[in-house]
Formats: sequence, structure tokens, C-alpha cells
Amino acid sequence: MDKIYDILNYDYEFNEKLIAQKPLQKRDESKLLVLNKKTGEIIHDRFFNLINYINSGDCLVINNTKVLPARLFGEKKMTGAKIEILLDNFLDENIAEVMMKNSRRIKEGDIILFPGKLSAEVLNKKGKMVDLKFNFKKQKIIEIFKKYGFMPLPPYIKENKFDEIHKKTYQTVFSKKEGAKAAPTAGFHFTQGLLNKLKKNDVKIAQITLHTGIGTFEPILTKDIREHKMHLEYFEINKKAADMINETIQKNKEVIAVGTTSLRTLESCAENGKVNEKKGETSLYIYPGYKFKIVNKLITNFHLPKTTLFILVCAFAGIENIKKAYNEAIKNNYRFYSYGDAMLII
Repeated sequence: MDKIYDILNYDYEFNEKLIAQKPLQKRDESKLLVLNKKTGEIIHDRFFNLINYINSGDCLVINNTKVLPARLFGEKKMTGAKIEILLDNFLDENIAEVMMKNSRRIKEGDIILFPGKLSAEVLNKKGKMVDLKFNFKKQKIIEIFKKYGFMPLPPYIKENKFDEIHKKTYQTVFSKKEGAKAAPTAGFHFTQGLLNKLKKNDVKIAQITLHTGIGTFEPILTKDIREHKMHLEYFEINKKAADMINETIQKNKEVIAVGTTSLRTLESCAENGKVNEKKGETSLYIYPGYKFKIVNKLITNFHLPKTTLFILVCAFAGIENIKKAYNEAIKNNYRFYSYGDAMLII
């Protein structure tokens, strides 16, 4: 097996104190590491200076997905045993597939009681994944999750994880289409003021949607990275966004993806050097050797080792460049992961 396919090649060590437990008060004051993928040159900057690296006529592609407070606590009707679920997707109007943290405590036919007079019968157990039949329909269930649920923060955020503040901070300022189980975190660094500045500088801003799934933070468990299977995620690129992106390409300007979710959506819709208006599900898995068709620059956060996200940035910028950039970030006390600092790959 070629070394580039060995999972051990996508590991790195760092002090866990660098994992950001909360966001900065001012989103665009985060650090920005600028990496030139052709030369390997690294510049240290601040995110509010992003405008210096994006030219007039370029197109910034943002993911407008909105995170549902999909984590809900309930108890088993018979015994009062505590149950925690993470809503994944609806299979029917009142049947949903959920991830259940303590699924050993329940069996098929059990009833679980939740806040807001919501209850559910256990239909089917599939390891950590469980099918539940609720006593209300989809819209009402979602309303209850919004009121009583908690944000599905990644497991490495341990401080104040049940604080209501996350309902605001674990969203981008441009989030509007509900459906994500994890936030497109590269978008966290934008403020409305920065977006307005970019627009004034004639930077186009195209909105697309990819609902990030619960498999996002899963580590790769196969030694050969090619054997890993990606989960399906729903996406949409409407005509307005597709036209804006294609016009940018036609004029030989650059397409900048905000986050791995935007990049994977664009590459999933690429055909003959342009993007198609499209909606559906993608399980596109990008690893070294992939030929990028649409995206010229990428804004991203610092990702966990041995994950598809880390492998994607290695494919985009080169493994050695990324390892060098991460070492620089560690040396300079950058904040890592979802609430952490940003990297721009040019």
C-alpha cells in the first residue's frame, strides 16, 4: 500500500489545551493562517483581513445550513432510566432514526418520555442507531427539539456544553436552512460587517446548502483510507448560486469555498468545468490523488487527526504543506477545532 493511503500518515500530536472550548466574542478576530499550496509559504494574520486575499470578481461560496438543537434527554417510562438521543433523520412523518448514547438500557417496544409531552416507542435497535416512533408529527417534534433540545456539540467541547448560549454561537451568521447535525464551522469567523465589506469590494457571495451529518467527527478506523465509507448528506445548489459560480469561472476569477462542506457540495455538482443546479445526497470522499474541478481557495478550521476533514485539506494543499502549517499553528498557539481559529489555503 502506498504511504499516502496509510491512515498513520494523517496523524499529528498537540497539546489538548489548544482545543477551543468557546468562541471568541468577536468572530472575525480569530487568527488566520494563510497557506500558499504552491510555494508552501505561510503568513500569520487575522480573519478580519480576509479581504486582502480575495480579489474583486471572485466568488465566496457559503453553506447556509442551520443546526437543529438535536440533542434531547428523556427517561424510560417503566424505570425512569435516563436516555439521551441525537436526532439524525426522519424516516416518516412520526418515525425518526436517532443515535442513542445508552441504547443498552432499552429494548424494542419500550416507551421513552421526553419534555413537551413528547414520547416515543422503540421500533428497532441497530447498535447505537435506534428507530423511534413518536406520538407527534415531524413539525411538532422539531418544535419540541428547538425548545427543549441542546446543540449537538462535538465531544471535545466539554465546558458548559449545555449552556443556552451555544444555540447562538454554534451557528453561522448566515445560517437559515434547518437540517444540520453539526455546524459548518469555517463560517463561524464571518460577521455581517465583514460580508458587507467583501460585497462592497465586488466579491460575489453564493449561498448553497449541505446539511452536515452526525458522522462528520467520526475517525477513520481502516488502515487504508480508501476503504472508509462516507455517510450520505443532503445538499442543494439553486440556479442563482450555480449561475453566480459559473459566471466567476467563465471570467477566470476564483471560487473560494468556505469550509469542507461547501467544497464537497461544489465538487459533487461539477461537470465539464462548471457546476450544475442540483439537489440530492452526496457521499463524496476526497483524499490525496483527487483532481479538484471547481474550487481554487479554501477557508477551513483546524481539524482532528485521522478524519476525512484532515485528509480533505491534505488532498487540497498537499500532505507536507498541511503538516508544516499545523506545526506552525501549534507553535503559535492557534485555537483548534470547531470554535478555533481559521486557515486560508490559496
